[in-house]
Amino acid sequence: MSAPLYGGQAVIEGVMIRGPRTMAVAVRTPDGEITTRGQRLRGLYTSGLRRVPLIRGVIVLWETMALGFGALMWSSAVATAELDEDGRAKPLGVVAWAGVLFTLALAVLVFFAAPTLATAWLDGFLGGSWIPTLIEGALRLGLLLGYLWAIGRSSEVARVFQYHGAEHMTIRAFEDGRELRVPAIRRYEKEHPRCGTSFLLTVAVVAIVVFVFVAGSPLWWRFASRLVLIPLIAAVSYELIRFGGTHIHLPIVRMLFGANLALQRLTTRVPDDEQIQVAIAAMERARSEEALAAANP
Repeated sequence: MSAPLYGGQAVIEGVMIRGPRTMAVAVRTPDGEITTRGQRLRGLYTSGLRRVPLIRGVIVLWETMALGFGALMWSSAVATAELDEDGRAKPLGVVAWAGVLFTLALAVLVFFAAPTLATAWLDGFLGGSWIPTLIEGALRLGLLLGYLWAIGRSSEVARVFQYHGAEHMTIRAFEDGRELRVPAIRRYEKEHPRCGTSFLLTVAVVAIVVFVFVAGSPLWWRFASRLVLIPLIAAVSYELIRFGGTHIHLPIVRMLFGANLALQRLTTRVPDDEQIQVAIAAMERARSEEALAAANP
C-alpha cells in the first residue's frame, strides 16, 4: 500500500488515530460535543528504526502502551470533565502509577508465566517432549479468550468496544477512498486485519512456535524465557500482522487470518451514529495534523 497506514484504538467515549508522524484523539464530552486533540510525534516514534523489520515491532509495542495510555488518560479526563486549566489531564500520582505498573506486571505473569508453571507437572510424564509446550500454549490461548469474553460482559467495556468498531469502520472507509460520512462508513464491517486484538492472538500462536525451541529445558529457564522472549515474539507477530493487513486481498491470507477477524467479535460492537461521528472527527484531525507535519518537517 502506497498510502500512509493509519491505526488507532478506542478510548473512553472516543477514538485515538495514529498516523505516520502524528496522533489525534476525539472524545464526546458530557454535554454532547466532540473535542479533539492533536500531537506531533518525534524521536523514537518517527525514527528510521521504525522502518526496520522486527525492530519496528518492539517500538510499536512500546508506543502502543505509551501513546495508548496517554490517550486513555486524556479521554477519561474529558469524559469526566476533569481537565486542568490548559486542557490537559491531571498527572497521575505515585499510587496511581504504582497501580498501573502492578497491573502490567500481573498481566505478563498471568498470560506468559502462569501457564508455564501450571503445566510444569507434565514433565514427569512426558519428559522433554514438546507436547507440554502445546498444552501450555492452549492454556494461554484459553486465558486470553476467557478474559476478552469476561470483560465484554461489562456495559462500560461494551461501550468502548463500540468505539473500537467505529474506529475500524472509519479506517477501512478511508483506506478504500470513501467519503468520511456516517452512511458510507456504516457499510463497512467492524473488523480490521491490523487490529490489536489480532495482534494478541498472533502473539499467542507465535509464542507456541518460539517456546517449542526451549521445550525440555529446566523449569527455571522455561519460566525466564517466557519473559525474556516477549520482545522477539512481539516483533515477529507485528511483521505477520503488517503483512496480513496489506495483503488481505489474497485468498490464502484471508484464510490464514480468518481466526484473527473472528476473534474481533469479542472486542468490537456495532457502533451508533454518534460514535462513528467521533471516529470521523479523530481521523480528520489526524489527517490535518499529518498535513501540518508534512508542511513543517
